[in-house]
Amino acid sequence: MTRFLTSTLAPVALGAAALLAGCATPGGSADSRTATLVRTAHGVPHITAPDLETLAYGAGYAHAQDNVCQTAQQLVTARGERSRHFGGATPGLLGRRMLPNELIDLFIAGFMDDERLARVWREGSEAGRSLARGAVAGYNRYLADHAGRLPAACNSQPWVTPMTLGDFARLSELTAAQAATVALADAVVGAQPPKPQAALVPASGVAMAKGLPGAVNLADAADAMREIGLLDSPLGSNAWAFGKDATGTGRGLLLGNPHFPWDGVNRFYQMHLTVPGQFDVMGVGIGNYPMVTIGFNKDVAWSHTVSTGKRFTLHELALVAGDATSYLVDGQPEKMRSRELTVTIRAADGTLQAKRHTVWSTRYGPVLVIPRAGITWNAKTAYAIQDANLGNIRSTDSALGFARATSVADMRQAMANLGTPWVNTIVADRHGNAMYADVSVVPDVDAEHLNRCAPSAPAAALRRAIGIVVLDGSKAACNWRRDPASPVPGLTPIGRMPIAVRTDWVHNSNDSFAFSNPAQSWPAISPLVGEARIERPRTRAGLVEVPGLVGRGPVTLAGVQQQLFENRNFMGRVVVPDLLAACAMNPPAAAEARDGCNALKGWDRNNNLESRGAHLFREFWRLARVIPNVHRIAADPAQPVATPSGLKMDDAATAAKVWEALSKAVTQIRAAGFALDAPLGTVQFPLITAERIGLHGGEEMEGVLNNLGNQFAPGISAKGALIDYGSSYIQTVTFDDRGPVAQAILTYGQSSNPASPHATDQMKLFSKKQWPTLPFHAEDVAKAQVGETLRLTRP
Repeated sequence: MTRFLTSTLAPVALGAAALLAGCATPGGSADSRTATLVRTAHGVPHITAPDLETLAYGAGYAHAQDNVCQTAQQLVTARGERSRHFGGATPGLLGRRMLPNELIDLFIAGFMDDERLARVWREGSEAGRSLARGAVAGYNRYLADHAGRLPAACNSQPWVTPMTLGDFARLSELTAAQAATVALADAVVGAQPPKPQAALVPASGVAMAKGLPGAVNLADAADAMREIGLLDSPLGSNAWAFGKDATGTGRGLLLGNPHFPWDGVNRFYQMHLTVPGQFDVMGVGIGNYPMVTIGFNKDVAWSHTVSTGKRFTLHELALVAGDATSYLVDGQPEKMRSRELTVTIRAADGTLQAKRHTVWSTRYGPVLVIPRAGITWNAKTAYAIQDANLGNIRSTDSALGFARATSVADMRQAMANLGTPWVNTIVADRHGNAMYADVSVVPDVDAEHLNRCAPSAPAAALRRAIGIVVLDGSKAACNWRRDPASPVPGLTPIGRMPIAVRTDWVHNSNDSFAFSNPAQSWPAISPLVGEARIERPRTRAGLVEVPGLVGRGPVTLAGVQQQLFENRNFMGRVVVPDLLAACAMNPPAAAEARDGCNALKGWDRNNNLESRGAHLFREFWRLARVIPNVHRIAADPAQPVATPSGLKMDDAATAAKVWEALSKAVTQIRAAGFALDAPLGTVQFPLITAERIGLHGGEEMEGVLNNLGNQFAPGISAKGALIDYGSSYIQTVTFDDRGPVAQAILTYGQSSNPASPHATDQMKLFSKKQWPTLPFHAEDVAKAQVGETLRLTRP
């Protein structure tokens, strides 16, 4: 049966007049403006439409069917109205951080420039504008069709209002900039001119010499960067691509395993999008983005991993004597720009109050302060951030290029516009090729540039210590290079980014491009793209497991799936043998540590549901890994996979700290009410539902490829180890004579509405390690259809 819905919705409201250019809906019959929506198992929509705008209309409507309240909440954030509706002190989600609503609103008010965004979209592609118009109208259509009948979380709430094109532009900006300025929202809002006594602070804003005012503890500075997600982020991904030499079929094969949040703006949504004669693509988009971000078509399959590339630089400003809001460039003074913001805050009694605040900016971007990292604003020095992803709407054109690609060569060409904001791209194609590419948005600053434009010595030290690049802002020539070969002035062009095309295999687990395959050689690449060192145990694990998989014979979908879900705990295998040897030879004095030893004897060193004691190792390693010089064999750059390893249990001081960590872990687990040898499936559960669904997988620090964790409250409590991020859309794809053969799991399900049947249905499949086969060909979709066909005609 087919339902035909004709829109009665008024024309879409527009956020900025400049966005109107080219926005008139073309004429034609209803069929020329009708999207057809079919659902298959687990609520996956298959949307077919005659053009991009109509396709996005259907996608916007489908996403709203499953996630309307999620989008409505995101819109409140993008509009800077969280304090008005939810109170200023209440925490809200901005990017990947929980911050007070008042701070979020102040940041949004200062960060968003609707005139600039309107200009960017006006100068962008018509395809991008068409998709934006369609997505906005589709969401608004759903609101109109279901007024008063939305899910309980947002039904009849005053903050649920139609989306505008300006809102859509703001949502896109927040997504693109979340790895830079958005992550530093409190640093931008907190930057205020120094008081007169600040003249006593040393000339460098980053004073690290012992005993000087403002001296910085680099370990604390690193912790500050970790807390905001800009250093050693627990969020990441794995991706493996195998070429014809590894598969033996003449075809490529891909595993995509992104580790993203299970709630909020970065939540994936599965969909199959078709414009006949243009493209036919399936996979996931982020949030209400109306295109496939990670997925496959009949010829190529791809995934993304967060790359090591830098998305911003700081610029050290030499201030004009006696005027802390003016700075020098080539000896000439420039006045900072101030902007007074006003946000509306709902008080506890329901009254609305105005809060005013001033933010400051420079030719490079906003002024910011990170006191724990020594980034301060005193009478002589200040710092500004320049974000490479501001105004990056090119990702839509890249996604369209991916959807239309027929080979890894086409995928490479689709990335040449530098629209990929902060991720690597790993590809396998039907022809048997595998490609790794970090063609992401990176400031054009090479090693020579870094040396020539070094800031004060303490500020320069921040790059190695906490990953922050600071340039000398007093010289115009130290701004980003403008290479004519780059389609975006100031960004590193594709010709100087790392790309490898092979017929054996490539992989990435969020470390440098240098480790995509040990046999790959590389030209000189800017340090801002990545340096040749391994920071994550998952990379070490991948460099053991992928060659092992290849070495056992032809690589298959089933083999890749089994390898990922073996859930080997890499660090457990590296350190537990030494721990247990010490337990036997020189038992610890504390009863708790001895009990921990006994429990870990029975652990299989995996993180499967049946693995007993995996939670004990996790809590132990959370504490023990930060013990100075804890490893028996220290990290050796010449052996990045094999080292560091073991535990230095022959050193009495180190051993004492190891036993203390084990005792604390035992005490913590018992206090939470769990047995030391409990199966992991009785301890580890999702945070986003009250259902106690046992979850396999482990944390970033453990080196478990199937990465699961908790962003804001890691560790065990009386409710268990609660998971809110990690393996999300896990896809395995190869090709046969018909086209793609794909199996995939969206671990948390399609819907963020707890009442939906698709809120946790795929999570139960994930728990059981069951991989649904995705229907791609029209005849397969028809056979798999669940429910009625929905036809949506846009105005």
